[in-house]
Amino acid sequence: MGIKWRHRALPAAPLALVLLAATGCTGTSDSPAEAKSTPSSGAPGTSVARMCAKPAAGPTKAPAGAVTVDPAVVGDLAAKTKSSPANTTFWLRPGKHRLERDRYAQVMPKKGNRYLGAPGAVLDGRKTNQYAFSGTARDVTIRHLTVQRFVAPNNEGVVNHDMADGWVIEHAKIQYNSGAGLMAGARQRVRASCLRANGQYGMNAYKTGDTIKGLVVEGNEVVGNNTDDWERRKPGCGCTGGIKFWAVNGADVRGNWVHDNRGAGLWADNNNNDFRIENNVIEANDGAALMYETSYNAVIRNNTIRRNNWVEGRKNADRGDDFPYATVYVSEAGGEPRIRARTNKIEIYRNLLRDNWSGITLWENADRFCNSPANTSTGYCTLLVKDTDRCARPGIATPPLYHDCRWKTQRVDIHDNRFVLDESVVKCEVKCGRMAVLANYGTYPKWSPYKGKRVADAITLKQHNRWHDNVYRGPWSFVAGDPGRKLEPGQWQSTPYRQDEDSTFDARAGG
Repeated sequence: MGIKWRHRALPAAPLALVLLAATGCTGTSDSPAEAKSTPSSGAPGTSVARMCAKPAAGPTKAPAGAVTVDPAVVGDLAAKTKSSPANTTFWLRPGKHRLERDRYAQVMPKKGNRYLGAPGAVLDGRKTNQYAFSGTARDVTIRHLTVQRFVAPNNEGVVNHDMADGWVIEHAKIQYNSGAGLMAGARQRVRASCLRANGQYGMNAYKTGDTIKGLVVEGNEVVGNNTDDWERRKPGCGCTGGIKFWAVNGADVRGNWVHDNRGAGLWADNNNNDFRIENNVIEANDGAALMYETSYNAVIRNNTIRRNNWVEGRKNADRGDDFPYATVYVSEAGGEPRIRARTNKIEIYRNLLRDNWSGITLWENADRFCNSPANTSTGYCTLLVKDTDRCARPGIATPPLYHDCRWKTQRVDIHDNRFVLDESVVKCEVKCGRMAVLANYGTYPKWSPYKGKRVADAITLKQHNRWHDNVYRGPWSFVAGDPGRKLEPGQWQSTPYRQDEDSTFDARAGG
């Protein structure tokens, strides 16, 4: 999925998180990629999940009844997994564990297996093996283990390659791999782990032909991912980021430190629903901190979001593109009471956004709807449409499919946030402090019932998108309807927009 869509035809158990007060980013790096895990703009001012520098150590002795795995024996882990029954615990001795030198050599867990790494235990793919842990066995646990240097293909993953359900990954390091470090299944728990410098994603939460339910991503450090720069290799692929979510129904993303990723930090793309994204520190990502696209119903609260989108925002501005690329980008996504969730809107509140390239953009592409040639999400329609064939015909001009054949940016409630911008920090020579709610002029295809300003008027004035009770510091301006309509705070608050009631504005930088 691309990010613009403008011109062209996707109950957790408690965890004692290791949240370290950030008094400075110290320590040594064991590779150039690790050095990128230190934010370039100085130490964080909020406690963060510093899991790459100081992960929790594993057991120094094999637990009672565990099978011991010897790093001196090539393929020992895979062989002992194969010969042991389900629900076996494996303890990996300190050292570098290796699989056979076959690109398809991999560990195939059985149901309920547990893999525990001793301090210093590493499973190393040697840039030869594609996958570390695969298969469809449920309820597998991986703790205190470093998994590195596997070479999964694009859009595939190294750990839980086959998207099995119920996996728990805790206190792990998954780093320096190609593809995604980690895939996801239903009821997966990823906690207190380091997802670092993987070629495409830290985690790709995607399950072939199915929906992922009940995903928890808690207290992790997600840093420096997309080292292979897939957007450059496949322009417009929409296939990058720290974590990408596809068709996830019910996710809690909390207490993570998501930083210095090439591209977006967190990206929910296509038919996701019922997200809670809270208490995260999201900073210094090249693109948006958060994208919520063609999806539904989310709470985004209590996050610290800073210094994001400098690279991509500046690149687009330098080429003369006046679209308000934002740090929080809501694209064809909104609240939908007919789809069950813990909320019936997208609520964005009590967040601090400091020194990012622009703020929040609400966008809806008039030409993007189910089975439209302009929708490159081939084969995907909104969760409300059952008769997808009818969406490809002029017959959608009549209710109810007229409304339900498109993803709508609606019922977005943005309140009690603090937006701070110092242009001397961001170093932007063009306008980089914008909020926006807008759509394009509908033109395509010929039979589209959404032509003209219909969608632009709806998203701006009729779909219950509302800013209120926010605090602004710095030179903020606003865009409504289309990119050419730029407003000062007084115009933004006046008829017909009536946005940011009871908000305060101070044009002085900082604060």
